[in-house]
Amino acid sequence: MRRILSSITDGKGFDLIMVGMTMLFLFALAGVPLVYNVVMSFQQVDMFNLNTFSRPFAGFENYVAIVSQPEFWLVIRNTAIFVFGSIAGQFIFGFALAIFFMLSFPFASTIRGLFLVSWVMPGLVVGALWGWILAGDFGVLNAILRGLGIIDGTMFWKSDPNLSIWAVTIANIWLGLAFNMMLLSVGLAGIPRDLYEAAELDGANGWQRFTTITLPMMRSTIGAVLALGLIYTLQQFDLFPAITEGGPANSSNVAQYWAWQWSFQLFDFAKGATVSMMMLIFVLVASIVYVRSTRHEVRG
Repeated sequence: MRRILSSITDGKGFDLIMVGMTMLFLFALAGVPLVYNVVMSFQQVDMFNLNTFSRPFAGFENYVAIVSQPEFWLVIRNTAIFVFGSIAGQFIFGFALAIFFMLSFPFASTIRGLFLVSWVMPGLVVGALWGWILAGDFGVLNAILRGLGIIDGTMFWKSDPNLSIWAVTIANIWLGLAFNMMLLSVGLAGIPRDLYEAAELDGANGWQRFTTITLPMMRSTIGAVLALGLIYTLQQFDLFPAITEGGPANSSNVAQYWAWQWSFQLFDFAKGATVSMMMLIFVLVASIVYVRSTRHEVRG
């Protein structure tokens, strides 16, 4: 015991203590709920047996029941639109802003800081804000589109089944735009300036410098941004109850909100856990693909 205490006071064992505490923290707050969710997806869990561990074993019945739901493929479609639309929009506009703020002009750092406001705002606040912006009769977006001559009448973004999923996607693009811009700005700052100067002397135009220097040098950063965008977008929940509540007629319902509906509206906690597990499997597969691609890139 004295030897252990002396190693701690000398600082030799402090790093082991910090690692051990971190692992314990992750196990308590991530590992235990994950295992509990996996087990619950193979059981029959409702309000009457939620507080007990004596639950009927269901096997894969919950998974079969979820896939057999009439709205299953609609939810999958909406989730794909929301995820890939959000990732594409956040990346494209975030990359454009990152390149723009690499230029030297007055108040560049101040304006860039203002873009970070959207990133630190809570999701429910952003959802309430965009709920007003996307309102059909008095929304700011419709007023801007009419002023530009793009539309003549009124577009009901939140209540039109053809537009509702895009309404939430637009709000999520705005929410994650600053995060993408910040990460991509760090990657751009790491590219040596003399490469651009040499390419410019060789007669390369802006697009050629972007495709031959910026994109290849940013490959690992772009991969990390897209992977994080996938994870964060699948975790996004707050915008849906604040803007559309998954409607109308499930036209904007996505997997994460569907899992919440199963658990806390229908009180079928097993099926809610099942939807969550399906999402987790998808994220794990995407993460494995990303890790294998980056490992191949490093070896190459």
